Amino acid sequence: MDRRLAAILAADVVGYSALVGRDEEATLRALKGHMSALEPVVGLNGGRIVKTMGDGFLAEFTSVVDAVVAAETMQRQMAERNDARGDAPELVFRMGVHVGDIVADGTDILGDGVNIAARLEGIADPGGIVISGRVHEDVVGKVQLAFRDLGPRELKNISRSVPAFAVQMAGPAPSAPEVPARPDKPSVAVLAFDNLSSDPEQDYFADGITEDIITGLSRVPWIFVIARNSSFSYKGLSVDVRRIGRELGVRYILEGVDPQGR
Repeated sequence: MDRRLAAILAADVVGYSALVGRDEEATLRALKGHMSALEPVVGLNGGRIVKTMGDGFLAEFTSVVDAVVAAETMQRQMAERNDARGDAPELVFRMGVHVGDIVADGTDILGDGVNIAARLEGIADPGGIVISGRVHEDVVGKVQLAFRDLGPRELKNISRSVPAFAVQMAGPAPSAPEVPARPDKPSVAVLAFDNLSSDPEQDYFADGITEDIITGLSRVPWIFVIARNSSFSYKGLSVDVRRIGRELGVRYILEGVDPQGR
């Protein structure tokens, strides 16, 4: 068996079943949009998404500090996205982080370390993060975060008590900075096209169409086009286009759907 030490981050959506029961389509669309925004955070912090499990995901990191920083960044992003969600349902994650021995099974990871991370996630507050004592020892003094000692916790199906700490999440994210002045010419933002097919793999094609349009418009010298990173931040959210125009400082918004993922 391939064993190694790793930092594991487990996350799931609070009350997911109830949200799906109220509005399945809107919830699934919102979750897909959130995951598209969160996955790059994992990669930028040296981690990888091991797997998604319907209402959550499991990620692996080689650095404990990177795992905690990624978790805090994702929770802040989720707060910002929920604030701008419009008519989309509010999705709130809980997260748990542990460092321990894992067993690699192909691309999947198993073992006691994974189980503890999942159980810590289960005791986190909505929008919060709980880390194990081992993680706390490694990150304290290395990240600009405060922690609240939860004491030893008895976790389901874990034979020993696990010291746990809650990350003290900062208050609401600071308000967005003022939009910089745009060139004196027509300005447009191309929003990520929605994939209306039943195959989530077709998201890549929908995103590709959007990126091709952005690239094509950017070649027109008399049009100012907002960069992909800015326009894709609204992916999966039902936000009033007038609000998007104000926040991005553009006059025109282009949006669309790709019903067959082509």
